[in-house]
Amino acid sequence: MRDEIDPRYEYAEALSGPIPDYLLEVERQTFLKTMAPQMLSGQLQGRLLSLFSKLCQPKTILEVGTFTGYSALCLAEGLVPGGILHAIEGNRETAFLARQNFAASPFADNVKLHTGQALELLPGLPFLFDIIFLDGDKRGYPEYFHQLIDRLSPGGLLLADNILWDGKVSASDKPNLDVKALRDYNQLLANDKRVEVVILPLRDGLSVARKVD
Repeated sequence: MRDEIDPRYEYAEALSGPIPDYLLEVERQTFLKTMAPQMLSGQLQGRLLSLFSKLCQPKTILEVGTFTGYSALCLAEGLVPGGILHAIEGNRETAFLARQNFAASPFADNVKLHTGQALELLPGLPFLFDIIFLDGDKRGYPEYFHQLIDRLSPGGLLLADNILWDGKVSASDKPNLDVKALRDYNQLLANDKRVEVVILPLRDGLSVARKVD
């Protein structure tokens, strides 16, 4: 999350949209009811996620770490009719809020919320996904990559949030476990010929990888 106001960011955010009313309500409730509302994807990144999804027109989406559901609802905007987004959240309190937000949205029948640890839940989910969005435990990113790369459809997108970790990933001389895991994840994608990847310095960093057809 940004620590200070960047006029360029504010300008870009103001002209990116429109943003549905139900998402504005999710944002409002997140700031009212959670201790760390900065974990919300935010309006600019949310519109980018929506655009990626609309371009891909996915049948299946997986989100690891849904928080209160904002980013999941952005991604759901691009689902084909009958498409399903599987959202995983390990925190039961925020999962409760996400369930309420999903139910109040136009995608109540398209989003399935799973509460628990992602690596334990994955075997019970569909094998192939057209979009995967990682926004959970940062130390788990490298393992998520190994577990999910073969479950990403050809041409599908693997997105990962917080990939620059407040600038520490590129600058820290003595990385903590989170920073080390994020560096390992970034390097895994850079070295893997199965994907082509771009890292965007948007908010806390967004990795966008496409699986080669």
